[in-house]
Amino acid sequence: MENCLFCSIAGEKTETQLIYKDDQVVAFADIDPKAPVHILIVPKKHIASTAELQEADEQLVGQLVFAAKKIAAEEGIEEDGYRLVFNTKSHGGQIIDHIHLHLLGGQKLGSMV
Repeated sequence: MENCLFCSIAGEKTETQLIYKDDQVVAFADIDPKAPVHILIVPKKHIASTAELQEADEQLVGQLVFAAKKIAAEEGIEEDGYRLVFNTKSHGGQIIDHIHLHLLGGQKLGSMV
């Protein structure tokens, strides 16, 4: 999608150090980390938010989660644990209108609410 920062990063049109990449997903460090490890896992396909997911996207969502699992192992946080978060729309804290999964870890994380 034109003017979408995450589409630009996923399409490697914006210079960003990718932590992970496969045929449908890329991952990179969050520019405003909330934990020692804070990585965004982003599909190459533009989907504005989880509210816009279609049944055809079910496998893609699974791919995001499995990419997170692989990255957690590579980052050395798999054993102690980590958090996965989708923020959806403005009340859910979503800032960029392109679905992305937050992987947070590297320390004991506090309560969500």
